[in-house]
Amino acid sequence: MFGHRGRHGAGFMRSEGGRMRLFGQGDLRLVVLELLQERPRHGYEVIKAIEERVGGDYSPSPGVIYPTLTLLAELGHAQVSAQALVAQARLHLGLAYLWGGMSPYGLDCSGLVHLSLRSLGLLVPRDAHDQQDASTPVEVDAVRAGDLLFFARDGQPAHHVGIATGEGLMLHAPETGAVIVEEPLTPERLQTISGAGRFTTEADDRP
Repeated sequence: MFGHRGRHGAGFMRSEGGRMRLFGQGDLRLVVLELLQERPRHGYEVIKAIEERVGGDYSPSPGVIYPTLTLLAELGHAQVSAQALVAQARLHLGLAYLWGGMSPYGLDCSGLVHLSLRSLGLLVPRDAHDQQDASTPVEVDAVRAGDLLFFARDGQPAHHVGIATGEGLMLHAPETGAVIVEEPLTPERLQTISGAGRFTTEADDRP
């Protein structure tokens, strides 16, 4: 798969500047699938693996790799494990809450979910209520680590989301003035749970 085949074959071709690039989006999917069959990889790991296998002559951009991983996930070929999601989200512990934030400079509750999954190659909606609509519904009493917990007032769409991490703990960005924490669900939170959802394909009760 990782070869220097001709202009009309699969694999790679040279541009006029002599820089290697992938020949066709379909071929990129095959390359990524080959890498995922070797072992599960995050988006950045896929980029680095492709770089290494072509001697540094080609580096696919995140704007190419992450949509490809998302498409493969939707087709059932690429998977995001619950353990990977929890580990990725924990990288942001202590980060300041920022309403509307979607970067390591600051995150809100749904921004944390969005960025963590995007970093693993899965693109999900930005806002909590849209994330709930897009996720696979899970019974609240069947929630496991890596699942999302949604919170809402009576008759209203979800206004808050957190990531369950096992043993009654939730990782989330609580509110303005706070930082991202992993903590037990408070009685107030328990009273406003409106549902749960899953984007991961496997989960561990104790990541």
